[in-house]
Amino acid sequence: MRTHVLTGATSGIGAALGRALAERGDRLVLLARSETTAAALALDFPQAQVLLVDLADPGTLNGLGRQVEGRVDSLLQVAGVVELAPVSRLRLHDWQEQLAVNLTSPAVLTREFLPHLRESRGIVVFVNSSAGLTANAEWSAYAASKFGLRTLADALRAEEVEHGVRVTTIYPSRTATPMQQKVHEQEGRTYDASRWISPETVVSTVLHVLDLPVDATIPDLTVRPVVPRPGT
Repeated sequence: MRTHVLTGATSGIGAALGRALAERGDRLVLLARSETTAAALALDFPQAQVLLVDLADPGTLNGLGRQVEGRVDSLLQVAGVVELAPVSRLRLHDWQEQLAVNLTSPAVLTREFLPHLRESRGIVVFVNSSAGLTANAEWSAYAASKFGLRTLADALRAEEVEHGVRVTTIYPSRTATPMQQKVHEQEGRTYDASRWISPETVVSTVLHVLDLPVDATIPDLTVRPVVPRPGT
């Protein structure tokens, strides 16, 4: 039985990944932002350890690694927030929250769990975004956080290779999640989940990375939807 620390398990890709790992009989350590969220996760994942932290406040993560006993085989960083706006109207709070949740907290979490991962020769998986590869109009803060996450992964990979810790970044394009529905609302577009990648497809990609033999690694992996043409 392997142990996975997972962020973002309340919805979307993170929830689907948590379910898949629980069904395999793996042990989960889940992060919750509030007592309400923690209670919901405890109901959905009764065998999991749930830790109360706020990714929007990276200081709450200090010392988190000491709250998990025993082996940790992977750190799966899925949580993220998005707020679209042109630079001319993007509020300071939105800049700060996206950088904190999408970049700073993953860095602090990685630091906290590296002793565990070094001992197990485990893996860190960053579920990034296609916005971590290309920045479009109104995506400045989100893309900046995801570009930063990409460089964090690259530096970490170079630093930890001598310790046997593998690092993979997965770049899903638009995926049918509540976050994607919010993005469509902000863009003023009609949301059609059937046109985008399912969360389960991204999960299968993560599982493939987790199940690789220890003599192999996939540093970067992009997942794109096959969008049907209109009328087909």
